[in-house]
Amino acid sequence: MIHQYVERKTRKIATERLYGDEAVRLLYSNVREVAPWLFGKLVSARASRILSYMNYSGFLSHRLKDHFSAQASLRVSAGECVDPPEALDSLRKIFERKIRYWQCRPMPRDPAAVVAPADSRMLFGSFEETSSLFIKGKFFDYEELLGKNKRTWLCAFQNGDFAVFRLTPEKYHYNHTPVAGKVIDFYPIDGSYHACNPNAVVSVVTPYSKNKRVVSIIDTDVPGGTGAGLVAMIEVVALMIGDIVQCYSEKEYEKPASVGTGLFVRKGCPKSLFRPGSSTVVLLFQKDRVRPADDLAANRCDPDARSIFSQGFGRQLVETEVEVRSFIATATGAVTAS
Repeated sequence: MIHQYVERKTRKIATERLYGDEAVRLLYSNVREVAPWLFGKLVSARASRILSYMNYSGFLSHRLKDHFSAQASLRVSAGECVDPPEALDSLRKIFERKIRYWQCRPMPRDPAAVVAPADSRMLFGSFEETSSLFIKGKFFDYEELLGKNKRTWLCAFQNGDFAVFRLTPEKYHYNHTPVAGKVIDFYPIDGSYHACNPNAVVSVVTPYSKNKRVVSIIDTDVPGGTGAGLVAMIEVVALMIGDIVQCYSEKEYEKPASVGTGLFVRKGCPKSLFRPGSSTVVLLFQKDRVRPADDLAANRCDPDARSIFSQGFGRQLVETEVEVRSFIATATGAVTAS
């Protein structure tokens, strides 16, 4: 099955090579249906750690590294990396690489700009039925995503908007802060380790709210903030992701600090690292507090792209490839009515 997306810089439609897709389809079709007990074991934390070690640190690492390096679509730009190419001598080091983001990932100067938290393929959506971006109950269950006991945040983001950022294996795997503001809540939620491959997403339907994840609630209506209301940044663990390391740095990667309640975060700074592999970031916005970039909203409905999401969910849902720290939305400055 072909999965395509829009390249933002060129506006061309590209076809994604789904890494490990045959294994994912086997796991999420045959195994899931015929042996659900085995499926449950394979998406557990223990299995994920074993697979992660085998692929990124164990006997498969060098073979996969050679395969990774040979694929043009998976190659990384050595010129972007902080470390010299010879230092990236394992698949784990490639995936956990640091880049000169302050040079190669410029950020818009507009203080009201919301920026992409990751090098990724993204989709905008809305919980509001009258919105042209309306998507509900597809990529995640809203209440489950934030935690069913988090009534304050469930009310705050009701009928708001969201953006899903899906990292692929070759991407830079540090997540950056999409807005400036004060962290007013920070908490992990336990869960499974489902793959974030599009075929797996379509099969499970709401994997992002089933997986282990970390939630940061950022108040941007504070001095020095972006003015976009409350923003939830949800970092989702996936199959073969060993950990999400919180490592906020205001200058390059210097003096990394843990993220927690009370911390003021500047926009565009490194916040966390998926260790290792690919995963997903979900942003939630309050109703009427952000306006998506026109091109991202338009690309979602591109009739010429063949997306697994479109086929699986019965409507046109096409991702756009974005770079971390690039413009994705504007804070409207409006205050949500109580």
